[in-house]
Amino acid sequence: MVVRKAKAPNSPELLLFAASETDADAYYFGQVFVPDSFIAFSQEGKRVAVVNQLEYSRVRKDSAYDEVLALEDWLPVARSKGAKGAAVFPAGVIAAVASARGIDRFCIPENFPAGVAFQLLELGLYLEPVSGALFPERERKDDNEAKAIRQGNAASAAGFRAFEKMLRAAKIDGNRLVFEGRPLTSERVRQQIEIACVERGAQALNPIVAGGDQACDPHCRGSGLLRPHELIIVDIFPRVTATGYHGDMTRTYLKGRPSEAQKGLVQTVLDAEQWALGEHRAGKSGRKIYEGVQQRFVDAGYETHRDTAGNPVGFFHGLGHGLGLEVHEAPRVNRQGERLRKGQVITVEPGLYYPGLGGCRFEDVVRVTNGDPEMLSKHPYRWHIR
Repeated sequence: MVVRKAKAPNSPELLLFAASETDADAYYFGQVFVPDSFIAFSQEGKRVAVVNQLEYSRVRKDSAYDEVLALEDWLPVARSKGAKGAAVFPAGVIAAVASARGIDRFCIPENFPAGVAFQLLELGLYLEPVSGALFPERERKDDNEAKAIRQGNAASAAGFRAFEKMLRAAKIDGNRLVFEGRPLTSERVRQQIEIACVERGAQALNPIVAGGDQACDPHCRGSGLLRPHELIIVDIFPRVTATGYHGDMTRTYLKGRPSEAQKGLVQTVLDAEQWALGEHRAGKSGRKIYEGVQQRFVDAGYETHRDTAGNPVGFFHGLGHGLGLEVHEAPRVNRQGERLRKGQVITVEPGLYYPGLGGCRFEDVVRVTNGDPEMLSKHPYRWHIR
């Protein structure tokens, strides 16, 4: 990955206090995974981290920081300046380091800890919250980032293969599926998907395995029995352990005999996805691509509305989202979608959901170019498993 500038010229220095293991901006800034929150800031275009002894040598060796300070050296300085109790770290240390370096103002991300921010204000530092993306350049993925996302999607595909193997071997026993002598459940499938992803160097946390009407709630993880003759949505979004980048793919399955209505639903969604994939080019309007999918569904007879209980049915979510160090990041392709730009990595995931009939979604990932989009995901669309 290319290490980009820490801040824009003539702006306040950047301040972060987060665990880069879980905070995408903190990882992007320093290019190293640290499990606990630590101090990081910019100074005149350079990146500085303040970490404890446990992390000091590793961060110096493995990160993109230009300078790494030992936390233990600054704790007594913070106390000597009057910081006490919980105010010593991190606020007292931040104030002490900033004072020693002649920094009196920082810009902070929207998710900066509020308690720490109030303490810093009391200590005399000026803080300017950043509105919107802290690193807008994260939207544009370079070749190394695209490769990492492709690896994430390879793990997703391994998860699908694990489920397909189970589904092919499963027997229909009345109104349930039985695999290796036991009922096939969302929980059993999820475990095998997680194992398959780990074997490909990625972690898949809470993949979606939702059958029947459960699949009509797009983010329902799914639970209990998987039944024959019902559509099953499987959505796998693993994080590659080595890089922190994600994959995100969805396929829909059915074991048994599909009805004509189910066949029509699946084909309509798949056709819409294939059309939309080809539309993701630099300069295209994300809103118009979304509206194009919406119109294709309407023309095929699939309306979006609320049922008698007030629940949405049809196509009621966005068409896609940015993918990278976070599963959901900028940009969004929906009714407010802006024009696409070269280098953006975006999921394409149309879906239709009708309780009683079932839910169907297919999802792939593309990188936007000036011509044909670059596919970063690959797996067959065989949905009917006999």
